[in-house]
Amino acid sequence: LATEGIKFIILAPSQAERTRVIPTEDNQDPQWHEVGGCQIDPTRPYRCFLTDGKYIDVFFYDGPISRDMGFSDALKDSENFVGRLGLAIRGDHRPSQLISVATDGETFGHHKGSTEKCLAYVFTQKFAQRHWTVTNFAHYLSINQPTWEVVLKPVTAWSCSHGVDRWQDDCGCGGGGEWHQKWRRPLRDALDWLRDELIKVYEDTGSHFFSDPWRARDEYIRVVCDRSPVNVENFLDLHGSNRLAPSEQIDALRLLEMQRHAMLMYTSCGWFFEEISRPEGTQILRYAARALELAGEVAGVQLEEEFIRRLDLAPSNVEYFKTGAGVYRHLVVSAQISFEQVAAHYAISSLFTNYQQQQRVYCYEAHQLDYQQQQMGSLRLAVGQLRLVSEITWESSELVFAVLHLGGWDFHCCIQPFAGRRAYSQLKDKLFNTLKQASAAHSILAMAQLFGDSSFSLQDLFSEERHRIMQLLSQETLTRLDQLYTQVYRDNYGVLMAFHRDKLPVPKELQVAAEISLSNRCLNAIKALEQESGEIENSLHYLAELEAIATEANHLQCKLSLPEGKQILENLMLRSLWQLLHETDKDTLEEDIQCLGRVVALGEKLELGLSCDRCQELYSSFLQTHILPQSRQLISDLAISNHNGFTEATALEAKWDITQLHLLLQLGDKLAVDVGLLVEQFK
Repeated sequence: LATEGIKFIILAPSQAERTRVIPTEDNQDPQWHEVGGCQIDPTRPYRCFLTDGKYIDVFFYDGPISRDMGFSDALKDSENFVGRLGLAIRGDHRPSQLISVATDGETFGHHKGSTEKCLAYVFTQKFAQRHWTVTNFAHYLSINQPTWEVVLKPVTAWSCSHGVDRWQDDCGCGGGGEWHQKWRRPLRDALDWLRDELIKVYEDTGSHFFSDPWRARDEYIRVVCDRSPVNVENFLDLHGSNRLAPSEQIDALRLLEMQRHAMLMYTSCGWFFEEISRPEGTQILRYAARALELAGEVAGVQLEEEFIRRLDLAPSNVEYFKTGAGVYRHLVVSAQISFEQVAAHYAISSLFTNYQQQQRVYCYEAHQLDYQQQQMGSLRLAVGQLRLVSEITWESSELVFAVLHLGGWDFHCCIQPFAGRRAYSQLKDKLFNTLKQASAAHSILAMAQLFGDSSFSLQDLFSEERHRIMQLLSQETLTRLDQLYTQVYRDNYGVLMAFHRDKLPVPKELQVAAEISLSNRCLNAIKALEQESGEIENSLHYLAELEAIATEANHLQCKLSLPEGKQILENLMLRSLWQLLHETDKDTLEEDIQCLGRVVALGEKLELGLSCDRCQELYSSFLQTHILPQSRQLISDLAISNHNGFTEATALEAKWDITQLHLLLQLGDKLAVDVGLLVEQFK
């Protein structure tokens, strides 16, 4: 790290062995202090001297505070957090002390809801009150050079009490119940073997393309961060051993991607937990598989069989997989992406998306060279010619596709290489002529004759697009069901009321019909309210309708399911509040506030659990920048007016301003912002 220019590192207290004051002329041999039991003082930086005369500076995070932030209640509120940090301050009157913590970023707002707000509040308010300065390690080091040195324990890590065995052995760290981690060592051995084989491929083949293959590998990050054609060409011109031909450019990029995946396959979380088939272990094997694939494409070497044999030595805790080889076959091979699968994704999606002639599909550029779609009864057929270009390796493939939608969720898609204009025209004519028979069986048979038996279905699409199409396909069915449930509810409304009036158990079928019907009515009204939010009369109409639905649901004890409606209302509240605070005419202020208050109350009646966080933050900011300054000015003006005598014109003007500010303060009360004392002043 020091050789690469890294100035400092952050370690756990458990990684320090001993410390002492850095020797000076006055004190050439200071006493060493053993701190191997986490006793190191984390409030100062240290210097670690290396054997080659270099050094690197070290910070140690405060272990107890970090654990309390992640696993205790240190972040339950700002006062508690500041008090916990204050306990770390040493009373030895140093010019400065550093309190540093290290915890997972997802702690804030994910594992522990709203703790990100606690953090923001202490940063902007509480720390300043205590004259604490928020800084970072680099800045602190620039003004506080280490005066102590440290000797580190050899081979240690933050997350393992056994050195670094968590990433190579069955040490028990990260274990779950009775599961072992005997797979860790064979997995690392397999990847080490693959890494060494890929180095041979890279050095032997890369020397044909790069003047310095390893320098090109190291600087490839510039391409990873910017894959624009101009930047890639500049990179290849800089590192190429000569002017590379288009095919050589592709192989050069393949080699660099092979090396990138050879590094990615060592991502540490792959070993971190208890089982090789977890998503983390599976992902590093997918990186390895991509590196294997690229090595085969560039150099023709076949390493996969030996790699799988080595993975077979890694025992899985899951009987279905048995070993790492099983994980590779079931979860890795099936996830590999080919040009044919990308083309199938494009083809099936084209039935629901109006693609441009040039369209980006994930990391591929899709060029639509021809496309035709016809429908016969419930059957819909699309045939097209497509050129795909990988923006990663610049590889390309020209393909022909045919996709038949049989209705519902049934798709039959076939792909083959483009074999010339004449063959493509004949294929297209035959398929569309067969479609005229309106026979699914004949169309599928014709596709099999022209393309072969291999085919793709909806399941082969990338998950995001598959889910979108599933939603579209489900909508018609859901609409019919909505109509059916609504009719059942209307026909049996009196029966439902009678059951509830007499406090009898309601038939589940009728209760479900009521809840679904009212939920859909409510969602439609919420969407209409969102559309008409700029028109006060229309907004009041839909608010009244929603309030009536809430009353009806309450009488029938219906639990409405409105996740989409909740989000719409929260966004509507925020937008309405912003407009109210910044754009509303004071003549309509009272009406606008009442309307917003009804939306807040509606969320309570519907039991949606609306989050007012963003509205509270917006209002609080406006309170500080506008309401409070105007309130103070008004109180001051009124005091002067009373002293000098109140004219009628001044009284009328003051009353209007007081009313306006009082309404704005009442709005804060509706949003659960504490403005009680201010409200009292304006009564």
